[in-house]
Parts: sequence; C-alpha cells; structure tokens
Amino acid sequence: MAKCGACGPGYATPLDAMKGPREEIVYLPCIYRNTGVEKPDYLATVDVDPKSPHYCQVIHRLPMPNLKDELHHSGWNACSSCFGDATKSRNRLILPSLISSRIYVVDVGTDTRAPRIHKIVEPVELFWKGNVAHPHTSHCLGSGDILISCLGDPAGNGKGGFILLDGETFEVKGNWEKGDKVPPLGYDFWYQPRHNVLISSEWGVPKVLADGFNPADVERGHYGRHINVWDWSSRTFVQAIDLGKGSTPLEIRFLHHPAAAEGFVGCALSGAVHRFYKTEKGDWAAEKVIEVPSKKVRGWLLPDMPGLITDILISLDDRFLYFSNWLHGDVRQYDISDTRRPRLVGQVFVGGSITKGGPVTVLDDKELQRQPEPFVIQGKKVPGGPQMIQLSLDGKRLYVSTSLYSGWDKQFYPDLVREGSVMLQIDVDTERGGLKVNQNFLVDFGKEPDGPVLAHEIRYPGGDCSSDIWV
Repeated sequence: MAKCGACGPGYATPLDAMKGPREEIVYLPCIYRNTGVEKPDYLATVDVDPKSPHYCQVIHRLPMPNLKDELHHSGWNACSSCFGDATKSRNRLILPSLISSRIYVVDVGTDTRAPRIHKIVEPVELFWKGNVAHPHTSHCLGSGDILISCLGDPAGNGKGGFILLDGETFEVKGNWEKGDKVPPLGYDFWYQPRHNVLISSEWGVPKVLADGFNPADVERGHYGRHINVWDWSSRTFVQAIDLGKGSTPLEIRFLHHPAAAEGFVGCALSGAVHRFYKTEKGDWAAEKVIEVPSKKVRGWLLPDMPGLITDILISLDDRFLYFSNWLHGDVRQYDISDTRRPRLVGQVFVGGSITKGGPVTVLDDKELQRQPEPFVIQGKKVPGGPQMIQLSLDGKRLYVSTSLYSGWDKQFYPDLVREGSVMLQIDVDTERGGLKVNQNFLVDFGKEPDGPVLAHEIRYPGGDCSSDIWV
C-alpha cells in the first residue's frame, strides 16, 4: 500500500486497493417488506473470515425503528475520493430506503462489528428541500459531501434528480443539480471529474414498479431507456443517450482508473451490456458489446424470458467485468482487456427460473443445450437467482446475494420470499478467468430469528469496487 503523510480514507489508487486486507466482515441490508413478517428491516453484519468460529454467520443485527422502509443500496460518508484528506474517516454507512425515502446514517466506526444508528434523515427533508423521493445510490464526493440519486418525486412520479448531504452533519443541503432540465427517470450513477462528467441511469416510475412488474408498463414508457450525461462542474443535464426501447439500464460503472473515459452499463430487460465512451468531439456515446439472448419459454409471465441483468461490476485492475442474470440464474465473468470486445471467460449457474423440473419449460435457447440443474449447496436447494454481487479487493472472491427488490421477489420468486435469500461465494480464477462456487460458504437468511428475510447489497467496512471512486 502507498504511504503518505496525511492519508484520508480508502486508497491512493485502485491498484493500491487491490493490495488491501482480506475482508473479514460484510454488511447487508435485510428486508421484511412484502414477506408477511411485520418487523423492521435491519442491517446484518456477517462474518466472512474462514479462520473465525463464526464463519458464515450473522453476528449482529441493527433493526431500523420503522416498518417497510425497503433498505436497498448503501454508500459511505467518505471513501477513496477523499484519500488526501486526513480529517476524513470512513466511519458512517449511508443507508437510503427505496420506499419510505428515509436515509439512515449508521455509525460503523465505534464498533465495526456492531453498527448503531447515528442519525435519521426523515423523508420530509428530501421532499421539502429537493422535491425528490425514493433515494437509491449514495456516493461520497471529494468535497466531503454525499451525493444520492433518486428515482422520483414525493408523489411517486419519475424524476432523475439528486440530493446532497453535508458529510459532517448529514443535513440535507438541497438538490445537487442546477437548472430546469432533469431526466424523467433516475437510478444509479458514477462520476469522473477528470472528464467533467457524471452519468446516471434509469429504472422506472416508482409508483408503477413499487409492487411488481407489468410488461405493459414498458410500452407505456414507464421504464427507462437512456443513460444521462451531466456536466460535473456546472451540475447541469447535457445529454441523453438512447439505449433502445425496453432496455432499462440499471447499474453503471466507469473503469476504475480515474483518467478512463469509458465504462459499462447493464440493461435489465434487453439483456445487453453497453460500453459508453467519450467521443473525439467531447460528447458521449454508447455501443452494445454484450447481449444475453432471451429464451423462448412456456409456463412464465411472457413467452420470451430475458436474462435480467441486475448488477454489474468491474475488478479494480479494470481487467474483468462481472454481471448477474437474475432470471436465467447465471453469473458471468468477461475479460475486458479490449473494452470493445468483451470475452466470456467464466460462467456459473446458481439458481434462476429455468432450472430443470421447475414450472418453466425452455422451448428455444440460443446458448444452452439443456436446462440447468437446480442449484443445491450444503443440502439446500437455493430459491431465486443471483442478484447483487461484490468482488473482494484482490479480485479472487465474488460474493452473491439473491434478492432484487421485495415487490419483484414476491412476483418472480415466491419461494425466495417464503424461504429467505442466501449469500454465496464464488471463487475466481484471476489468471485465465473462470468461476467456481465455494461449497463451504453459505449464509442462509431463511434461518433468521424473526423469520426468513431478503438480504440485498454487500458492503465491506473498508470500501469495495462498487463504492469507491478515484479522482
């Protein structure tokens, strides 16, 4: 690791981060909304240290004081973008609630293994000061502030705005964006100051997607098809890049190198991964570089089943791209040494909707010769499909959880809601490429004290490759 006289949180470079310590615990939001259990969501601390007597166990639970928040994605008060500032410390986890619009600020510094609530930002603060709601992605900024993207307005309509929190007091400062132009939908984002850009993605209209998916809503224009380009310094919306009707671009990732002028976005409904890049003119463009073909099926919601790419990430050395197909049930690894021509080098099936013996019959499949076997680990048949993914700093372990969002879990995987989600570990070949499920690792959230729960995004206390941005 690089030494410096006045280091702040995180690491000086992505390659320094790869030399960081092995993860020993992880945090996951656990959701009870839509499960029939009238208990608040909570933040679970899970022991992932193979030398620990509590390996693969939930060692702490921090319940929220409210019901039906739908905790979702989390971020940090400070990260590697603040590396040069010794006054900053990565000691607060920012935990937005997708449905209630609350933001919980969690103290993970006092006792890393037993977090506690530090502050609650009530939804009315977002409503009054920013006319936004349904907060989603949180990233710390080099300035010390915290930037959070939102899906909509307080009435549940789509609106791709942002809210800014003070990084010390966690007071809502107002909107980040300036000017009257705001995209009609919001979701995830990433920023790259060296190219004066922030790029955001689009899921759908909050009140439309809240309790499930209706294919007709795609035709009605209620789901996203653009990635949106913002001028970083003026905070203005300058360009929309159309990825096609029904694409629904979700997680968006720049390459980690802070000078990189390109990245990737995964599109849920079209099953495509697009590379976005800066053109010679200085604006931005996108090209499809991966396509997961839909499968012709019987016994499902539609005659064509998309892979439903729900999460993607890039290894810290910018060598591999990973993503999950929540419906088809596979996790994939691509070599992106040539970013325009990703090469599939690893694939593993860990559940999904097309497993043999289930209600769905595959009639035509451009990729597989036969339907995959149901995924069983340690005697447990895993319900649901791979969803959130997180890579170890050294790139050798890929963690996977299986819950997407409670309203959609209930619709597509009722067994997942009844039995609870799981967390898995996939071993990664970082030399030649390749994925293999670690049979010794299973966290079964079906065995939680208050009943089965839906565990979502995975975070390490020291930061990871989807929460840290280098500037």
